[in-house]
This record gives sequence, C-alpha cells and structure tokens, in this order.
Amino acid sequence: MPLFWKPYKSDVTNFIEELKARKPSLEDEQRRGRALLWDRDIDRQAQSDYQKARVPQQPYVYQTKGLGE
Repeated sequence: MPLFWKPYKSDVTNFIEELKARKPSLEDEQRRGRALLWDRDIDRQAQSDYQKARVPQQPYVYQTKGLGE
C-alpha cells in the first residue's frame, strides 16, 4: 500500500450514505417493497401446469403457415 494512500469513496457511495443518514427507515421500506413482489412462495403444481400447457413457438413468428399445412 502506498505511503500517501487515502481511501476513495465514489460520488454514488457518498450519496447513498447521505441518503441513509437522512432517512434511516429507507432500508426497511425497501425490504417491505421487495417482499410485496418478489419474496413469495412458489406454487410448484401451478408452475408445472403452466409449463405443460405451453405451446411451442414457430421459428419465425411472422411467417404464416401455408394452406396445405
């Protein structure tokens, strides 16, 4: 480590630290928001049913099928 080394903090890091200092409840609010949308139990049976019901897509989606097919 150089003799005159000082720890560097980016502008973004400084901004986030100031934001958290001004609003201490921010992290709790973020966790509650995440729990609303992402932290949920998965219904494995429904997921399996969705995968079985899936219709394969044709290679070129805008190509119409011919009359004989």
